[in-house]
Amino acid sequence: MDRPDKLGREAILRVHAKKVQLEDDVDLGKIAVRTPGFSGADLANLINESALLAARQNQTAVKMANLNEAIERVIAGLERKSRVLNPLERKIVSYHEVGHAIVGSIMPGSNRVEKISIVPRGVGALGYTLQLPEEDRFLMAEDEIRGRIATLLGGRSAEEVIFGKVLTGASDDIQKATEMAERMVTIYGMDRKLGPVAFERSQQQFINPTSARRAISPEVTAIIDYEVQQIIDSAHQIAQSVLSLNRSLLEEVALKRLEDEVLEGETLQKFLKRVKLPAEMGGWLQSGQIQTGVESVQDIGQLTD
Repeated sequence: MDRPDKLGREAILRVHAKKVQLEDDVDLGKIAVRTPGFSGADLANLINESALLAARQNQTAVKMANLNEAIERVIAGLERKSRVLNPLERKIVSYHEVGHAIVGSIMPGSNRVEKISIVPRGVGALGYTLQLPEEDRFLMAEDEIRGRIATLLGGRSAEEVIFGKVLTGASDDIQKATEMAERMVTIYGMDRKLGPVAFERSQQQFINPTSARRAISPEVTAIIDYEVQQIIDSAHQIAQSVLSLNRSLLEEVALKRLEDEVLEGETLQKFLKRVKLPAEMGGWLQSGQIQTGVESVQDIGQLTD
């Protein structure tokens, strides 16, 4: 069954919200906008979580802030303040998450960076960057997918830029980035060399497959692996370029977040408007190739004026 669209989510929220008292500031339409991909069960859970939060704070009704916190709980899990990181780990997590936020803030089609936190959540997240869409999306262009891959690699790239070494915290990001790059090549036909050919079987074509990939020659398999590697390598290089160019901002925001644990709202947006774009980023987004020797850079604030 398809996930509900914005109107469907709002209708589901209204049904479940009948069971709880809402404050006047609650706008279920805004909550519906912030929850694309949520199932009916997720939306029911969101209302229940917001009611529990309100009850724990001795409120007589659910506020908009309770619903926003409930969204985070559904997406990232419960806060784990009992999971205490040592000072070096907190510093690494801070730079990692700010790296995601800085790279993600300048990529086309990226979800708006709403919050960055070093409070552990869920089973394995030592920190998180909350990006929420401003509308439902049903299609993505190749430059947007490249931007998302670079954003996923922003955390690892920040660790490399600041600490000069690779740590284990980016494993889930790398997995997601690799899967996205593979889909570009084998499903979406976005590779210039291989063209519009589907190398993955659709789920409807088989019941008990030994492999999701079609029977193809070793030579083509090698090309697929090479092209996926090229997509990842170029996105990694762009992420490193963005963070090297904005290293002073990266350090400023990371240290600020170490003090406050959480950055959000206008304070966060003021920082992100200062991000500068490396000159080679535009050409890479369009072609996947990185051109060297271009000297100009742009400030993200100038692009939004």
